[in-house]
Amino acid sequence: GTLLVSLPAQGKVVALPQSNKVITVIDQLNLPHGLAFRQGKLYVAETNQVAMYDYNPTTHKATNKQKIIDLPSGGGHFTRTLMFTPDDKLLISVGSSCNICRESDWRRASILIADPNGSDLQVMASGLRNSVFMTINPQTRQIWATDMGRDLLGDDLPPDEVNIIDPGKDYGWPYCYGQAILDASVDKSKLDFCNTTTTSHIDIPAHSAPLGLAFIPKTWPQE
Repeated sequence: GTLLVSLPAQGKVVALPQSNKVITVIDQLNLPHGLAFRQGKLYVAETNQVAMYDYNPTTHKATNKQKIIDLPSGGGHFTRTLMFTPDDKLLISVGSSCNICRESDWRRASILIADPNGSDLQVMASGLRNSVFMTINPQTRQIWATDMGRDLLGDDLPPDEVNIIDPGKDYGWPYCYGQAILDASVDKSKLDFCNTTTTSHIDIPAHSAPLGLAFIPKTWPQE
C-alpha cells in the first residue's frame, strides 16, 4: 500500500504511505529516476549508476547500498528507467547524449539488459533516442516502450514513437525514424540501413514527449 517516488532534482526517493506522510527513503543521490523491486531489494537508477538496497517496508528506509552497474552520465537525457522482465532480467533505458549525433559510448541510445546482480550487461535494443518509459503487454508479454524523436526538423517531424522492443533489433536513431524513414539531414547514404531497422509500432505527433505507458485490463478490478 505504499508508493515510492523518485525526485530527481532533489536527489532523493520518498515513500507515500497511506498515512499521507512523505518519508525520505534515501537521499543525496545523483538525479535518481528509475525504481524497481525484486525479492525485498530496492533498485534505484541514478543518472550514472544502478544500485541495489535493502528496503524496510515498516520504516520505509533503504540501506546497504550496493552499486551493481556503471552508466554514462552528462550530456542530454539524464533519466534512467528500470524494469524487470518476466524472465527476471533487469532492463535499463539510457537516452542519447545529444539531440542527433553518432554516439561513442555503446550504452547510449539503447535499452540495456543485465542479470539482477548487474552482471552480463549488454545492449538489448539499440537506435532508441530516449525511451523514458517501458511496460509489459499483459497478454503477449512483450515489452513496449516510448521513444522521443529528435528536435530541429520543424513542428511536425519526426513522430514520437511507441515501440515493441525485440532483442537485438535496431530502431533507427540517429539515421531514421518512424516507419524506417531516412533522416537525410544526418546521412543521405543510410537508406539501405534504414530498410533493415525495426519500424515504430505507433507514431505519435512530434514533440508530444510521451512519458507514461500502461495497459488497461479488459475488466477493471473492483478496487
